[in-house]
Amino acid sequence: MDIRGKANRIRLLSLDTPQMRAFHFSWFAFHICFFGWFGIAPLMAVVREDLSLSQTQIGNTIIASVAITIIVRLLIGVLCDRIGPRKTYTGLLLLGSIPVMSIGLVNSFEGFLLARLAIGAIGASFVITQYHTTMMFAPNVVGTANATSAGWGNLGGGTTQILMPLIFSGLLMLGVSETLGWRLAMVVPGVVMFATGIGYGLFTQDAPNGNFSELRARGELPRADGDSGAGQTFLTAARDIRVWALFVVYALCFGVELTINNIAAIYFFDHFDLTLATAGMIAGLFGLMNVFARTMGGIFSDLFARNGGLKGRVRWLFIALVCEGIALVAFSQMHVLSYAIGIMLVFSLFVQMAEGATYGVVPFINKKALGAVAGIVGAGGNVGAVAAAFLFRSEAITYQQGLFYLGLTVLALASCALLVRFSEETEAEEAAAYQDAVGEDNGAGALSLR
Repeated sequence: MDIRGKANRIRLLSLDTPQMRAFHFSWFAFHICFFGWFGIAPLMAVVREDLSLSQTQIGNTIIASVAITIIVRLLIGVLCDRIGPRKTYTGLLLLGSIPVMSIGLVNSFEGFLLARLAIGAIGASFVITQYHTTMMFAPNVVGTANATSAGWGNLGGGTTQILMPLIFSGLLMLGVSETLGWRLAMVVPGVVMFATGIGYGLFTQDAPNGNFSELRARGELPRADGDSGAGQTFLTAARDIRVWALFVVYALCFGVELTINNIAAIYFFDHFDLTLATAGMIAGLFGLMNVFARTMGGIFSDLFARNGGLKGRVRWLFIALVCEGIALVAFSQMHVLSYAIGIMLVFSLFVQMAEGATYGVVPFINKKALGAVAGIVGAGGNVGAVAAAFLFRSEAITYQQGLFYLGLTVLALASCALLVRFSEETEAEEAAAYQDAVGEDNGAGALSLR
């Protein structure tokens, strides 16, 4: 699809344009969804005692929380192509808030498992975020826009590690029991999600020049049938080997991040004998790196594209993955808390830069099936998380051993990034589009405060 009026700069303090409203609403919506998605993770030590969960059962709930997202991400990308990101995001936020607020009603492992399964659907919010920012920003800044919106969204994985134990502690200070405290704490992200859904529907639009329904009525966007139908765009994306290469790549970075978000607090709690609040604070540092780390991945992707074109974007992605694998192996070998924290931050930097680099490539794979491509690649992250969760589900493997094996896997499969190639015609076309966008920007830079 050829969307006109895309922004060639990111004006961070502005809400005046539809591009910047979409940018800010999309990252905040993803942040809140991430908060609700992993809100229970830093409280798992309490939930484990309350529901008498074994390590295997905890592993099963981790798998459930990310497995359902695979299916929903595949569907949500196609839905974006069909009805637009505004309606899709609004519906997901409103419906997704229900299981987040309802998880406190469970009293058994089976009920808890089903609740985490239902909550996992909101993880598909990432695909809509990437789709919406791709609709709004030009080639010279699309990598930075995608990476920043996703990174600030992923930041929810860090804030939830810090805030949920504090909310829980605050409830205990009011005289609430631990059994009731973790249940009431989960109401907070659910309420904010519902309010955000209403705001998304009221204040955003699908593209710079209108909503998809308006663009189709004016003949500026193909109707969602025939070659542009949901089924056909999905099949087009699914037949492209580059899409599946990126599927694996995203499993190696975002899949790893999801895994760490699920186990970090309980890993530090058990391995270093810390309090729940301290373990949550340290685990939160991993997610807080999203303030800038994923953005850096997108910025470097755009910078590599300046001289190396699309090949440059792919080259940078490979470098980031290799560095991530090395850092993860090193983190798994740390036995001193201070060293573990330091190496974890280095690891976090590269895993999130790899994610930003991945979605610096995605917008250029197939513009006519953008939603399907984004959905399939995004689902790869959850497939990676499910596969990794089996390492931490087994009673025979410690969390430390699981992290080591995970790091080796990243190193072994990083070369999948090099399977992503583009024709000379596409390279030339995108190089021209990049230069046009840079020319219109007059060299002012990708990011600005106004």
